[in-house]
Amino acid sequence: MMQHIPVMLPEVLRYLAPFDGEGVLDGTFGGGGYTAAILDAAACTVWAMDRDADAIARGAALAARYQGRLHLVQGQFGDMLALLAARGVTALDGVVLDLGVSSFQIDDPARGFSFRGDGPLDMRMGRDRGPTAADLVNGLPEGELADTLYQFGEERLSRRIAKAIVAARAVEPVTTTLQLAGIIRAVVPPDRSGIHPATRSFQALRIRVNDELGEIERALEQAVRLLAPGGRLVVVAFHSLEDRLVKRFMQDAAGRVPSPSRHDPRGLVARPEPDFVLLTAKAQRPAVAETQANPRARSARLRALARRGGRGAGHPNPDTSDYEATLP
Repeated sequence: MMQHIPVMLPEVLRYLAPFDGEGVLDGTFGGGGYTAAILDAAACTVWAMDRDADAIARGAALAARYQGRLHLVQGQFGDMLALLAARGVTALDGVVLDLGVSSFQIDDPARGFSFRGDGPLDMRMGRDRGPTAADLVNGLPEGELADTLYQFGEERLSRRIAKAIVAARAVEPVTTTLQLAGIIRAVVPPDRSGIHPATRSFQALRIRVNDELGEIERALEQAVRLLAPGGRLVVVAFHSLEDRLVKRFMQDAAGRVPSPSRHDPRGLVARPEPDFVLLTAKAQRPAVAETQANPRARSARLRALARRGGRGAGHPNPDTSDYEATLP
């Protein structure tokens, strides 16, 4: 199994800027890389959340190392408000979300996320809930299957692939990762970039199985409600569908909306100052050295924002217009 390497860790810590005594949520615990680094950076408390029971089980050793400072929570980050409220937590100083599938899930053939090895066509991040990828592949009508591959995988040949899958499942159910990858490879020509022909289709099925885009929308809305004055939200996305959601949400929260026409009477009304300020004017990308050492970081994009309001002594102030220049 590949060693877990947290993506853009220096940048995450730079924008999250944890401080002694603060409370932080790592909403996508995974292998615990961010959580451990946050706990090492400051004498703070971290709430680590993951829908995957395997991730929570792996976190037990980390919780023992940081006794009293790390609290593990099994559940979906789209339910963070209720999950934390049940534990008496109603405000946080920081939230970090590392979107998508974890390295541990990708590298375990039994989870069905990857076609590098054969395994059951599952793809559920929480293995005890909802339909599997095999359920979708074998049960969706051809048109809906094609729409899924196009909408969530941005697969231009979605209709060709859906037709091939429907023909194959008429002979026998499609139940394994290599079986599905073979069906797709047979009808999709190789990509000049070297990307496997099944990559986008596997992404699409995974996103739909786990309602990932809906989860992200719910998580962003709830994360900003949890942030105390000066609190920071840091999000790392790995493909354009995720990043567009994050970009749009953060720009709206920070009041980055087009000004009305000078002929529009609404332009004469002063707009209230937004509660949030962008910490990243545009998506931050990993350093070249990181992408060379960890190819999985190549598509990462980091965005961050903060709730206005002062922090304690020694903190940068999110109210300043040149916030990035004040970061340590």
